[in-house]
Formats: sequence, structure tokens, C-alpha cells
Amino acid sequence: MSMQGSASTAAGSGRRGAAPVGHAAMRSANLSVLLRHLHRHGGRSRATLAQETGLSKASVTSLVGDLAERGLVQEGQVERRGTVGRPGTEVRIDPRHVAGIGLELNVDYLAVGVRDLAGVARFRSTVPTPVQDTPAGRSFPLGPVLDLAAQQLREALAEAEAQGLWVAGLTVAPPGPVDYATGSVRVASNLGWAEVPLAAELSRRLGAEHPPLELENDAKLSALAEAPRLARQCITDLVYLTGDLGVGAGIIAEGRLIRGWSGFSGEVGHIELDPAGPACRCGRRGCWETLVGFDSVLAVLDEHDPARSGQLPMTQRLRRLRELLEAGDARLEERFAALPADLVRGAGVLVDVLNPQAIVLGGYFGAFADLLLRPVQEALDARLLADGGRVEVSASALGLDAAAAGGAAVALERVLEDPLRAPVLSA
Repeated sequence: MSMQGSASTAAGSGRRGAAPVGHAAMRSANLSVLLRHLHRHGGRSRATLAQETGLSKASVTSLVGDLAERGLVQEGQVERRGTVGRPGTEVRIDPRHVAGIGLELNVDYLAVGVRDLAGVARFRSTVPTPVQDTPAGRSFPLGPVLDLAAQQLREALAEAEAQGLWVAGLTVAPPGPVDYATGSVRVASNLGWAEVPLAAELSRRLGAEHPPLELENDAKLSALAEAPRLARQCITDLVYLTGDLGVGAGIIAEGRLIRGWSGFSGEVGHIELDPAGPACRCGRRGCWETLVGFDSVLAVLDEHDPARSGQLPMTQRLRRLRELLEAGDARLEERFAALPADLVRGAGVLVDVLNPQAIVLGGYFGAFADLLLRPVQEALDARLLADGGRVEVSASALGLDAAAAGGAAVALERVLEDPLRAPVLSA
């Protein structure tokens, strides 16, 4: 056969194969539409799903069968919506088979979480970040930190397997901007890291057989985790502020995460508020986080107070601060009384530039929401330029689990985008 004939035959085969490929792509897209609808809106009968998605009843029945075969949906109770006719059986998300894992790599702690397709936490663990004390201050050695992060991921994977969960992916949240193309942390000034190939280093430690791993900034993931709750209140523009050693923001505009062209959006802790102020770890002076970072609170305590120990879990450090406040510690009371004004100095800039509907306080800000929410809200209200621009200030509903929860949700997005990625359940 001539080369020309071979080419002709191949081209003909390609035309004959185009229809099945197109059909497969369309079916995958329709499976995604159906699964996302159930994920977002809850259980529905097949008839209701057809009405709300625009798919035919026959297609819905077939697609539900495919999703159930992969353990993504199940039949539940009889749907009762007050409509005429025989009620249908409800189809709903099946939480028993698929999960995502998120790991937050924070300056003070490493937090890992396993969440199923229904968003329920199946496993969580928090440990202090390995720290070395040096004459220049605290140092965060790369090797021990990544070894511990890999160990936490292995524990989470083992727990998921023990519960019969197939893991769709792993999302790791470092406290700094990410190079998405290379899987690297561009800079994490509070850890003293720059251009760290985090994805490759963790993959090497986990070995060849692990779920897909990707990176996303901690504050961005926290914003994604909080966004569905606020969307139910018709809030689609928000800023999530996380308060730890540093301060970061996750920005959602019209329901979409804003990353910036190079991933640096949300590095709000380094807004320069006082050029003559104290030196920041980033090399600038008077950054916002030097005024409101967790260290600014710890600095008023005695040098050997347990809350200042980086060897304690963050939950215990926060509990210690609460105990001191309840005991009437004057230094701490004074610091928290001044903190709202310092918060508003930076938050006011964000409100003016971004015009969000809501600001969510996370990290240690959220842990002391009872002391911060009202004065921050009142101060922001007092500086309004117009009545229609009010921003609602609230505390994170997820607390210290926010970034890990957002990471698990991003990992599960792989299945929501293409349900065929989930394996067929064994008989």
C-alpha cells in the first residue's frame, strides 16, 4: 500500500471515530452537569433533575445509572415537593466512596483533612510546624517540614483507605504565592522559603503511587471553602482574611477566585502602612502584618509563656490566650482593644479597592471574633462613602480547618469536572 493510501485510510478511520469521541465528551459533560447540580442543590427526583438541568428524562435516568455505578450518587427518600402526580425517588450525592485531601502548611501548624463528596470531614489532624531556634529567631528547616507534611498525607491516605474512600486528589496549601506551572512556592517570607519545588519534593516523599497533587495558597483555599456558605446568602464578592504569623487574603469576585497574573493576589499582609514602622520578614518596613500578625499579640506576654511556644499546637496556644483574657490579663486586654483599629487600617484599603460584600475573619482573628467583629464592623461602617457600600464582617465557620477543607474541595473538583475519573465500584 502506498503512503498516500495509508494516509487516506487513517483519515477515513479518524472520521468514523469522531462521532463516538464526541459522544463520550458530551456524556462526560452531562454527567458533570448532573453531579454538580446535586452537589450544589441537594437531592432531587429524576423528573426534577430533568426539569432543572434541561436534560431529557431518559438521559437523566441513564446518567444517574452511570454515576451510581461509580459510587457518586445513590437513591434516597421519596421526593415530596407538593407537585401533582406520583412522587419520585430522590437521587442524592453518595458520600461513601470518594474523598479529597487538603493539607495546610502553615507557619504555626500543619493541618490535614479528608472530606467526602458531601463535604463531611472524615479525618483531621493538626501538628505544630517543626521549628529551630537560632540566634536570629525561629527557622523553619525545609527537610523536616516536608517530611512531616508527607507523613501527614500518608496518614490521611491510610485513613481514607480504611474507610473505603477512593481519593480524587491532594491539595497542599503553603503560606505564600504559588507558581502553578512548576508546582513551586514562589516565596513564603514567614518561613524563609523562596522558589521551593514543593509539589516535586512531596511527590518524591510519597512515592510513585499517590493521587494527583497540586498546590494552592492557604488564604485562597480558605476563601473557596467559605464561599458556598456565603453564596447561599447571595454573597459572591468577598475577602477572606487569615491571621497567623502573617496575614493573607483570599479574594472572590463574582463567585470566582482571583489569583492575579503571577499568583501574588492576596499578599495583603505586606501592604505598607507605615514606611517608618518595624521591619517585616519580607524586607519592607511597616507592613500590615507587623501590626496585626499573631506575633503582635504574643509579644505582650512573658517570654516563657506557653502561648509563645512554637512546639504547642495552635489550638492550645489559642486556648491559653483565652484563659489569660478570662483571668483579666491587662496586657492582653489592651492589645485586643487596640487590634480592631489596626485591622481596619488595612481592611479599609481592601474595602476601597475591591468593594466586597463581605469580609470573613479567619485564623486567630476568627478565634477571637467575639472581641473583634463588632468594633471592626462599626469602624468600617463609620468610614462608608455611600450607604450602598456596606461590607458585612463575619467569622470563619471553619476555623483552623478552612484551608485544608478548601484543599479537599479543590481535589474533589477533579471528579465534579469529570465524573468518569472515579473508578467503577467492584461488584
